Amino acid sequence: MTTCSSVSIFHASFSNPSGVVVNKRWQMWMGQMAIAAGLASVMACGGGDGGSGGPNSPSGPTVSSTGSVGAIGATITITGSGVSPSQVTVSVGQSIRFVNNDSRAHDMSSDPHPAHTACPSLNRGSIAAGQTRDSNGFGNAGTCTYHDHNDDTNGSLKGRITIQ
Repeated sequence: MTTCSSVSIFHASFSNPSGVVVNKRWQMWMGQMAIAAGLASVMACGGGDGGSGGPNSPSGPTVSSTGSVGAIGATITITGSGVSPSQVTVSVGQSIRFVNNDSRAHDMSSDPHPAHTACPSLNRGSIAAGQTRDSNGFGNAGTCTYHDHNDDTNGSLKGRITIQ
């Protein structure tokens, strides 16, 4: 287990034990080194997002993929207003069907954006207007969140899938 403590380099970088006045360039360089060391420390100590599915989440999937389409456990419809329903529950091994009733293409992908690593079953590519796309089956119980890769900040194009 790794434990992290505050970094004392910040104090050491800005103190001048000899009392000699140093030039501004040296002070700026040492300040930049202290900031870099502090950032490296935060990253090494986790400094993550608390498991919220953000860019610092584990690189492995939260819910694995079966590698093929399973029985359809729920259908999610995409319109110009968003996804409906935004939350569904399916069983392990089942798939989700996305129906695009919007006039433009959508790419419903697993969080986190842009890595799409939490639930690889969802990452099946673009769905053209008027088309349907099925996810691969979900390999284990868990929760998958998703978004439209083409419009990742649009909250109405985000949802949650519970696999039990």
